[in-house]
Amino acid sequence: MVQKAKILLVDDRPENLLALEAILSALDQTLVRASSGEEALKALLTDDFAVILLDVQMPGMDGFETAAHIKRRERTRDIPIIFLTAINHGPHHTFRGYAAGAVDYISKPFDPWVLRAKVSVFVELYMKNCQLREQASLLRLQLEGGDKSEGGEAKESAGLLAELSARLAAVEEQAEALTKQLNDESTDAAAVATAAHLERKLTGLRRALDALEPGTGSTPSVSSQN
Repeated sequence: MVQKAKILLVDDRPENLLALEAILSALDQTLVRASSGEEALKALLTDDFAVILLDVQMPGMDGFETAAHIKRRERTRDIPIIFLTAINHGPHHTFRGYAAGAVDYISKPFDPWVLRAKVSVFVELYMKNCQLREQASLLRLQLEGGDKSEGGEAKESAGLLAELSARLAAVEEQAEALTKQLNDESTDAAAVATAAHLERKLTGLRRALDALEPGTGSTPSVSSQN
């Protein structure tokens, strides 16, 4: 079972963090606070996050600089960032946010329902990606463990492949439904692109499973990278 996703909330004002927690508590995920860019980068060293809500205006390291550090790290570069700002300097300022790697740029005050909906999309994509990595890990363990008797190994391999195929089919169906929903609702282009990336990874894993069927004579390589 996939654990709850972690959502990183970055803002130097405690009242803003409290408001974000109140808005996102209905998602029933793990909300992690950071009161500065430095504190956010420290949290990202040890934990995996589904999405980051990042305030633009902060003393010291601002949101743009924090995002630049996040995108330079291999571990964190693919985490979606939603910028939150109380200032509006026009299209140029918004463009700077997207150039820094943000998937969205929201001005305060914002609609709580809209923010919750946007965050929920990235949480769901993160959960699907976790399921995909779990299937890839199971497959890799099977590929690496070949020291049993030939007959018993063949029987166990067939059973495991059937189980993996069934689990993968369930994830494929969920991913297809999510992609259709995103396209139908004309959601953010970044969310649609992330869903498409997930489907491509699912296709690769399906090919790897198909290649393991008896008589193929090949040993595929399965990547678990994000």
